[in-house]
Amino acid sequence: MAEEKKTPAKKAETAKKAPAKTAAPKKETKAVAKPAAEKKASAPKAKKASGKTITVRQIGSPVGRPVVQRQTLIGLGLNKMHKTRTLEDTPSVRGMVRSIPHLVVIVEDAA
Repeated sequence: MAEEKKTPAKKAETAKKAPAKTAAPKKETKAVAKPAAEKKASAPKAKKASGKTITVRQIGSPVGRPVVQRQTLIGLGLNKMHKTRTLEDTPSVRGMVRSIPHLVVIVEDAA
């Protein structure tokens, strides 16, 4: 009878290792410098403050309120009771205050 030589399982496993993965080559990106005149022209212009402000105070807690009301308070910059915030008097701010009158009060309208 012929005896077959058995190889240990460990040697067979180590011989069949998959090749190590290499990182994909990085793509080179070239930054194109714009002239100073183009940079200034492409930047959006900020709106000038009209000078009118409104001071809003939080008088109610957002606990137990709908998520939309909590998000409106955060949009106004309020997050704790009795905090005041002076904001620009715009229709969007007025609408936010009008949507949660039970949580905020207008302290003063400054011109």
